[in-house]
Amino acid sequence: MEENTNNEYDSTKKRMEDSADNLGNEAKSSAKDFKEGWNEVTHSEENKKMIAGILAIVIGSLGIHKFILGYTQEGIIQIVITIVTCGIGGIIGLIVGIIYLTKSDEEFYQTYQVGKKGWF
Repeated sequence: MEENTNNEYDSTKKRMEDSADNLGNEAKSSAKDFKEGWNEVTHSEENKKMIAGILAIVIGSLGIHKFILGYTQEGIIQIVITIVTCGIGGIIGLIVGIIYLTKSDEEFYQTYQVGKKGWF
């Protein structure tokens, strides 16, 4: 009878250890997924904000900042404006770059990447 009790105890102990291991693995997996998602969201927005803002200030007349954000039509329009105005339209890029860099990361993301606001 004592041997039967020990077998039941060992069986229950093994099931509890397996359950704890499974729970620990699931928690680690969930934490890893959350961390990857968080890093993707925070770093990709910040990088696009910085690169788009700097490019807009430095060479905004070429509209490259618009292409970086996925605004192909607006980028082409920026190039045409610059050509038609003999370069004076490049001031738009400077203004847009300043606007990009003065916005918070969250505001920039919501406005230009989620909301897809093409101009100012």
